[in-house]
Amino acid sequence: MGNDLTKRLMWSGLLAGVGALMTILANRVAAEIWVRVFKEDPPVD
Repeated sequence: MGNDLTKRLMWSGLLAGVGALMTILANRVAAEIWVRVFKEDPPVD
């Protein structure tokens, strides 16, 4: 783990993975709020 490039690549991968998970979670939460407020499915993009 002494290689700086390896650490940077691992950090980038971890950041991308966490970002993707948070995007999925945010989408699900927003959809649930939409359904509860408007009692219909959210609009499709």
